[in-house]
Amino acid sequence: MQNIPLVFWLIPIASICALGMAWFFFLSMMKEDEGTPRMKEIAEYVRRGAMAYLTQQYKVVLYVFIALAALFAFMAYVLHVQNPWVPFAFLTGGLFSGLAGFFGMKTATYASARTANAARKSLDSGLKIAFRSGAVMGLTVVGLGLLDIAVWFLVLNGLTEDSLITITTTMLTFGMGASTQALFARVGGGIYTKAADVGADIVGKVEADIPEDDPRNPATIADNVGDNVGDVAGMGADLYESYCGSILSTAALGAAAYALVPEMQLKAVIAPMLIAAVGVFLSLLGIFLVRTKEGATMRDLLKSLSLGTNVSAVLIALATFGILYSLGVQNWLGLSFSVISGLAAGVIIGQATEYYTSHSYKPTQKISEAGLTGSATVIIKGIGTGMISTCIPVVTIGVAIMLSYMCANGFDLSMSSESLAHGLYGVGIAAVGMLSTLGITLATDAYGPIADNAGGNAEMSKLGEEVRHRTDALDALGNTTAATGKGFAIGSAALTALALLASYIEEIKIAMERADVMMTNVKGEVISAAQATIPDFMNFFQVNLMNPKVLVGAFIGAMAAFLFCGLTMEAVGRAAQKMVVEVRRQFREIAGILEGKATPDYRRCVEISTRAAQHEMILPSFLAILIPIIVGCVLGVAGVLGLLVGGLAGGFTLAVFMANAGGSWDNAKKNIEEGNFGGKGSFAHKATIVGDTVGDPFKDTSGPSLNILIKLMSMVSIVMAGLTVAFI
Repeated sequence: MQNIPLVFWLIPIASICALGMAWFFFLSMMKEDEGTPRMKEIAEYVRRGAMAYLTQQYKVVLYVFIALAALFAFMAYVLHVQNPWVPFAFLTGGLFSGLAGFFGMKTATYASARTANAARKSLDSGLKIAFRSGAVMGLTVVGLGLLDIAVWFLVLNGLTEDSLITITTTMLTFGMGASTQALFARVGGGIYTKAADVGADIVGKVEADIPEDDPRNPATIADNVGDNVGDVAGMGADLYESYCGSILSTAALGAAAYALVPEMQLKAVIAPMLIAAVGVFLSLLGIFLVRTKEGATMRDLLKSLSLGTNVSAVLIALATFGILYSLGVQNWLGLSFSVISGLAAGVIIGQATEYYTSHSYKPTQKISEAGLTGSATVIIKGIGTGMISTCIPVVTIGVAIMLSYMCANGFDLSMSSESLAHGLYGVGIAAVGMLSTLGITLATDAYGPIADNAGGNAEMSKLGEEVRHRTDALDALGNTTAATGKGFAIGSAALTALALLASYIEEIKIAMERADVMMTNVKGEVISAAQATIPDFMNFFQVNLMNPKVLVGAFIGAMAAFLFCGLTMEAVGRAAQKMVVEVRRQFREIAGILEGKATPDYRRCVEISTRAAQHEMILPSFLAILIPIIVGCVLGVAGVLGLLVGGLAGGFTLAVFMANAGGSWDNAKKNIEEGNFGGKGSFAHKATIVGDTVGDPFKDTSGPSLNILIKLMSMVSIVMAGLTVAFI
């Protein structure tokens, strides 16, 4: 048992403050007027659909969690290859991840109509409600995440005699619960929303030539429901896992790096937790800085959001020096610069994503221009733009990894055991730096679907042209912030996954100690796993590029990213086909829909999306869990490390490409709708609608799900380390 320093209690205090402010913002939003009776009616449709879907999804996920928890219990209590706390940690991770998504989605479904109604007064009023409602999601995620971490650390430290290395690696396993829940939420929600969106666009905008979010379109309500279950609940669960995973993997690396320096070990473990706790308070400051003026341009709106996020980032960078210095962490100055490298990487990736997806800049404007020659050139240009856009994020992450690694180990490139351990701890703490202000970063992302639904509500409620113009401005901003958020999410996933890679080695070490497996070190001496260093493990398991197991694992990892995307893209296609058939049927059989004299059967379209999502999400989600287990049993540790490296490299690049291509197609359409290249209804507009439809599953289903795939494969590998060791 370790003596907990007084400063540790800042972590649960920060979590309670975050949850308290989330509750405050929720109550403030609920006090606002929801608008006309028609606006309230539409909002109620969306709320009911979202809750019905989420209830069904949680039922499916519950069965999966019961089965996996039973498997972990069998491994722990019968086979004795697993820590006995793992089943419980796994369940709490899934529970908290689900709660984060649920609270965020519930807020969003109440906020959209209020945002539309506030836009009747001014642009600033609409922005404040939408953004602070999005902040409920951000603050709930960081509040629940820190609370979960603090409670588990206190429980394991107080009730067990385990070392800090064992405690932190055990805590990592609740990340698998969060990852599993996040994957189902992201994949299921993504399939739901894009089935409705693609179906609504193909039949409504392309064939029937009616506006987006037109109440005559039967798939409109399902589309609005999907924005909430995919982009809010799914994103919340996703970034909850990233946030916790980065903190816990860094804590585990700190425990391992300073294992021989007991007085420094506890400080290295709680340092990432404290950085995240201070980030909560600075996120709150940034949230209150976001405001704008009437008649603001897209660049003005972006500057308004950037002010809040950038101020928070700068302040946490400065605060890190004080946190690490006051803790007395070894090489506090170098580690502080590691944190700054992670923060800088997040900002650069966000700016690059904004450049390639916002219609304020040339790449997206060129896609709009390509619409003058047809949908084929729009698609070609969008794919090319997405591919080119991967360059800056990949280089940025590469530089951030090297800088954070070298700053943490005093620029020691000897690759000694100590140098490796300290360097990897620096990479982990860089990921914590990138995610430390998640409270406000996630607020800018969750804002997007709220603004999108506000625009839909305004259209269906037939509000004035001026109101629709304001909600369109908020929606266009939301498309860009959503794309930026997806870039940020995959960037943080890359750093987190690398830290988890190192944590996997530590978990293998613990599993070997538990199984009393002896090994040889680099000198050829027989030693226990407890005595082994990282180079010893690499040598023992022959982790090098000449080992075919490593290469095969890397190929499988890269393939897994494409297989996963292919399955989710096809799932959207099949679900969208059913939606198209249903919308066409209603237009054909229900007389008076297109004239506005009859009400479409919205419920039927909601049912189609719900059933399709529940059915289609099973296969890709289970593959993400099964692939690391099979590779571990067949190819061993070397194969798993190759798998994780291949999955990280291939998945990161593919995710950036898909998210940016989809975002640029969406905003290219918005650019034309503002009156450029012929405006709404023109040939170019119809061409960009096709591009936007193709991009929907790119940016909202397959692309965002990849960062969960990367982390989930790492988490599964860590949790199943005992099983892998059993096959040595």
